[in-house]
Amino acid sequence: MSTKIIVITGPESSGKTTLAHQLSDYWSMPLVSEFARNYLQEKESYQQHDLLEIAKQQHNQEQTLLCDSPEKIICDTDLLVIMIWSEVKYGNCDPWVYDTFEKSIKQKTSTRLYYLCDPEIPWQADRLRENPNNRDELFNLHLQKLKEYDLDYGIVKGQPKTRLQQVLKRSKG
Repeated sequence: MSTKIIVITGPESSGKTTLAHQLSDYWSMPLVSEFARNYLQEKESYQQHDLLEIAKQQHNQEQTLLCDSPEKIICDTDLLVIMIWSEVKYGNCDPWVYDTFEKSIKQKTSTRLYYLCDPEIPWQADRLRENPNNRDELFNLHLQKLKEYDLDYGIVKGQPKTRLQQVLKRSKG
């Protein structure tokens, strides 16, 4: 039996963490938290090499939960977000991120379902967020990558409770 991996993705301040926690609580399923938040909390600024470290740690957290072979895990982001952010901020992305992402989406032992969060909810500023003005552009980049990689995805819109209901209806979970 393959593990179902539910990945919450999208631009900054689009409700990813809220939805990931709601789903984890609702299904009582393990949650892979966003590694970048804790990692960057300790830094004044970051460089592209930091994104590679974040990607590796994010991927390791996911792999650790997959080793436990649960029926379903929830991911508050994955390598797709890091790939897009690196391309936007630095114009390129480390080959390790591309290679590992491509391997992870082709794994036979798991299936991935992405939920792309629409950035229509109000921006919530914090020290780690950088892009209040181009969230629609980032949303479109996520959508483009989901299509480019032919990934199974749905778009969630509205307020947090509405988004949760959209996922539950689609996942029949």
